[in-house]
Amino acid sequence: MFDVLIVGAGMAGMMAAHHLHTGGLSVMLVDKGHYPGGRIASRRLGPGLVDHGAQFFTVRDEAFGEWVTRWLAADVVYEWARGWSDSSLGPVPPDGYARYAVRGGMRRLGLQLAEGLDIRQHTQITAAAPDGPGWHAQDTQGQHYHARALLLTPPVPQSLDILAAGDVSLADPDRAALTYIQYAPCLAGLFWMDRATNLPPPGGLQRSNAPISWIADNWQKGLIAEPTVVTVHAGPHYSELLWNAPDWDALLALEAGLRLYQQPDTTIHDRHLHRWRYARPVTTHPERCLIAAGVPPLIFAGDAFAGPRVEGAALSGMAAGAALYERLASG
Repeated sequence: MFDVLIVGAGMAGMMAAHHLHTGGLSVMLVDKGHYPGGRIASRRLGPGLVDHGAQFFTVRDEAFGEWVTRWLAADVVYEWARGWSDSSLGPVPPDGYARYAVRGGMRRLGLQLAEGLDIRQHTQITAAAPDGPGWHAQDTQGQHYHARALLLTPPVPQSLDILAAGDVSLADPDRAALTYIQYAPCLAGLFWMDRATNLPPPGGLQRSNAPISWIADNWQKGLIAEPTVVTVHAGPHYSELLWNAPDWDALLALEAGLRLYQQPDTTIHDRHLHRWRYARPVTTHPERCLIAAGVPPLIFAGDAFAGPRVEGAALSGMAAGAALYERLASG
């Protein structure tokens, strides 16, 4: 029996786990991925690891800033830029906010956060239900978990599926608040090319409402030692349009958006497509987490709670961890 079972070892889940662990509570994290971090993800293509989920993060809140200060001191993260080009090869207008990247790829940050935590990877929770004053959950391998409290950090539709499989009925206001949350997808393409791009320094282009919303030169970013693997993200509407297309067709569509920034006669050695079904919350919950009523201790958290992106997920996890600690430590 654990004090807290956390489903999802992304930023929110691990931040909550650190808070609870520091307070002396026993915590088990269960995650279906190969590595901790969720969308803080990197994969190998060509000359090295490159980011295909979150590309960078910023700091607005002091609590998250304290973590980033420690990561900077340990040389885990570095300041990549303070602004991006929006559509042309002209100068990049800085806006004053530092964009931080991770040395060796975002995956390293997930591994860093995982140190000291009890995490079971390659494990998918399929159902959870109240069990007396606590919770009982089961995974795809038939393993069972018992805990005093449950923290759900996957995208909300996946969390609701876990509860539905356990025949859990949420209070009407909680269910309404959770079903209000909606996400946009993202198709991410990685292209290993034989020549450098002509993207302006620092190697990032961002256009929020365009079919191709993001292009990053991972050589300029400092992740790889030779030209070059480029990360291309389709915008929400373009991702939805291409979602059911074969991988090759989707990659060709993403590659077409990259051509303006390729040198003549560039050869692409390899390509990879990743589909992020719940890449970005487009409607969010106004609070950092949602504490469910009428059931044993149950909290929902993640980047859809009071602020998207990496920092939003981190702050949500901190809030969820604090709420659970307050409830469990007081009995």
